Amino acid sequence: MRAIDRIPVPTGDILVVKGQRGRLEMLSIGDYGKEVNLKCDALGLSRDIERVTHTTMLPLTQKWVITISTQYGCEQRCTFCDVPRVPFNGNATKQDLIDQVRAGMSLHPEITHSDRLNIHFARMGEPTWNPDVLAAARWMRTELPGFKVHPVVSTMMPGKNPWLDVFVGNWMDIKNNVYGGNAGLQISVNSTDDAERDVMFRGQAAPLSEIARIVNRYPPKGRKITLNFAVAGYTIDPSVLIRLFSPERYIIKLTPMHKTKTALMNGIETEGDYTTITPYKEDEERLKAAGYDVLVFVASVAEDLGRITCGNAILAGTRPEKAAWGDVQ
Repeated sequence: MRAIDRIPVPTGDILVVKGQRGRLEMLSIGDYGKEVNLKCDALGLSRDIERVTHTTMLPLTQKWVITISTQYGCEQRCTFCDVPRVPFNGNATKQDLIDQVRAGMSLHPEITHSDRLNIHFARMGEPTWNPDVLAAARWMRTELPGFKVHPVVSTMMPGKNPWLDVFVGNWMDIKNNVYGGNAGLQISVNSTDDAERDVMFRGQAAPLSEIARIVNRYPPKGRKITLNFAVAGYTIDPSVLIRLFSPERYIIKLTPMHKTKTALMNGIETEGDYTTITPYKEDEERLKAAGYDVLVFVASVAEDLGRITCGNAILAGTRPEKAAWGDVQ
């Protein structure tokens, strides 16, 4: 796979690569480490985070994050995402998926092992539309010796996908049995109000009751299923969640709403300083009181304006902002 563009950012690199049907976009980046930007009582990370600023990354031998595209663009048209600005050209092939991982790893040939290689199916596209994601994840389990692979599917659970139940069932089999529980399923929820969800996902996401009906059929081994809420003034009602999603099976993740062009154009953003714990604190406490493990992810300016966060796409015409490097200490 040929790299068309390599864009250095404070945390690593954004790559535009030539796939079998056109251009794809991916990330090869490092991680600050959970002690820097995560708060989660269940993980023993109970201190409040005063502010996350760019700092030294963990060695890639400890943690390496490669985020790949599952489609050429995306047809879901979420109101906070720039990816639908990219012309849609169908699914990435299994070879495209594998080659993106190889392209990311080729940037650092000196790294021959890693304790944790996170592979996120999350840059461009809705992965549940692409069955080759399943085959690629199985390949990654055995064909990357020396690397402990942790694959994660991030989905908004498109209600119009007739194969959604089949995909989720197969992914949970991969998570539970192929990876022994060491794989992830992250569902973008953002609101517990289905009317709000209809607007933000433009009527493409399944209702919460349907999501629960599908996913509850497949109890997770190891890591719990993640319900992700990008905090942006949307309704987060623990009483709705508790009726549908058991705290024994699900963990709640709170994140900022990242500053994509589309989100800002639609007036969707996290209120307050998203690099501190403050915007997430009230929701965190209410969700914990309902019995959930809650993981708060606090982003730095370097991550957000470096365009490595969810909803961004260089192919949509955005570029990393100089302010990203202004956050570097």
